Amino acid sequence: MNDSQPPAVSRKVQFDWRKDLEASRDLMRRDIDAYGYVLSWIEDWRVQRDLPPGRDAMELWWRECAKTKEQPAWRLRQWSEAITWYLGWLEICHKSGGTGKSIPERLKDAVYGAGARRGLALRTRQTYAAWVVRYGIYAGTESRVLDEGVARDWLSHLVDKEKVSFATQKQALNALVFFYRDVCGREEVDLQVKLRHTAKRAHVVLSKTELMALIGKLEEIYKTPALLQYGSGVRLQELVSLRIKDVDVERGVVTVHGGKGDKDRETIIPNCLKEALVEQIARARAFWEEDRANDVPGVALPGALGRKFSKSGKKWAWMWIFPMDHLSKDPESGMIRRHHLHPKTYGEAISRAAEKAGIGKRVTTHALRHAFATHFLDGGADIRTLQELLGHADVKTTEIYAHAAKIGNDKGVRSPLDALEAVR
Repeated sequence: MNDSQPPAVSRKVQFDWRKDLEASRDLMRRDIDAYGYVLSWIEDWRVQRDLPPGRDAMELWWRECAKTKEQPAWRLRQWSEAITWYLGWLEICHKSGGTGKSIPERLKDAVYGAGARRGLALRTRQTYAAWVVRYGIYAGTESRVLDEGVARDWLSHLVDKEKVSFATQKQALNALVFFYRDVCGREEVDLQVKLRHTAKRAHVVLSKTELMALIGKLEEIYKTPALLQYGSGVRLQELVSLRIKDVDVERGVVTVHGGKGDKDRETIIPNCLKEALVEQIARARAFWEEDRANDVPGVALPGALGRKFSKSGKKWAWMWIFPMDHLSKDPESGMIRRHHLHPKTYGEAISRAAEKAGIGKRVTTHALRHAFATHFLDGGADIRTLQELLGHADVKTTEIYAHAAKIGNDKGVRSPLDALEAVR
């Protein structure tokens, strides 16, 4: 085994606050345990939000987390003392030439850097980094992180203890292989883990009544995106990433570029939604004109286009259909520019609306795509057409919806209990 440390992880002198806290001679055991608890909480919160270690992050955590619930005075005092200790430790780290970043953070930076060099898509980098961060937390120390035996144990833990799905197991495995091969520079990586197939779960399908109740409870800004997702069957990321050039309202066609499997396809725009889409495009136009007047950098372009045609991001054709109402920092380039509707923001809006509508199902944005497929077949459409609209590589994936469309009292499927009730 190649035991060399990944360059991006060991470029600077590194210190571990957990080790130094544990070895601290001026704190009592109970204080060490209490400080460790709250500082671990803060670190996990900070890493998830990609915030650098320091006073600003601590102050933001204090406002968003410590003060959100009523806490006894002694606990707030203890947390404050823990933060004071950490900031003092961080200052010593900086003076000694260290970064103060934790192992998970350094792993995340290393994966992002290697992913950018290899040309991985941002979402792939984010996914791989998230898995490697989880592995780093499990491993605990740099030597264990670099031990492929520990990696095998962790992957087995995901399968045996956490019971994650087959697709999730593959994702975690791919992330670790990328880490050892592309970050650590190991030529051969064989983690010798057997992936285990898990039982498939039934899709959550909303009835037409539930669907309209959901739409009725949505905030106005999210209604057109939700109706388009249901009306065309696009995936979440495909929906929020739509650009002006991708939507032909007159023809009633949405073109999805670089969908799952990096494939392009076309799907439909409902006739009843065309007017709302024209209004949405007009709102997007107003944001685009505002950005051009203020000389804001153009929107992000996919892949190599951003490097080859950097000025194209300012062209109207590349503007988002569903732009945010404010500018924000681009996680890749660091530019302040206009981004599209955030998937998480939209997803949370769908969940809120489902709760308000009293729908007793686990409703996510994907439920709108499932509803499109099931209701489409209910209307008598053929499965091959649905396969093309959904972008499925294999018709067997689409056939799941054919089964769902046949089940239900309104499809003529009758329970034997109804027969007994009829003769009572």
